[in-house]
Amino acid sequence: MTPTLLAVGAGGPICFIPSSLKDERAKDNFASIARLICVAHAATAAVMIIEAWMKTASPDGTLDLTVPPSQSLHRREVVALTGESQAGYRQKILQIIRTGAGGFFGFGEFTTPPETTFSGPFAYILAPKAPAAAEQKEAAALLAVLGVTAAGLRRDWSAN
Repeated sequence: MTPTLLAVGAGGPICFIPSSLKDERAKDNFASIARLICVAHAATAAVMIIEAWMKTASPDGTLDLTVPPSQSLHRREVVALTGESQAGYRQKILQIIRTGAGGFFGFGEFTTPPETTFSGPFAYILAPKAPAAAEQKEAAALLAVLGVTAAGLRRDWSAN
């Protein structure tokens, strides 16, 4: 699954799906472009949808922070839905359930404690305050250089 940004801007709904995320730099670029999109379109709410490996504590309650989540014996494949607005932040984690052959079967609930922190490259996608018109224009110009157009963000996704 490719990470996706869904947002609501002054002109309506926005959807941004990058063409590929082959390495860490591409993931960082996606997060930066998502922030620019939110500024350019004066987004008031945004949701990031990301598939990831999540490391969980071992049965004895310890969490080994030296092993990356993708290599941990205590990992789960999840989809994280991270929403934010000026009112706050919410996160929902859905565990991916696979068939015996490895195909997608469905989603399971994943019980997590209430979040006390919100961090990482995909956090704080919205600007902390409404962007000024000059900031919106500058962000739109940067997006144009990157080939991200308003028409591409607002196309009809209902056929997907």
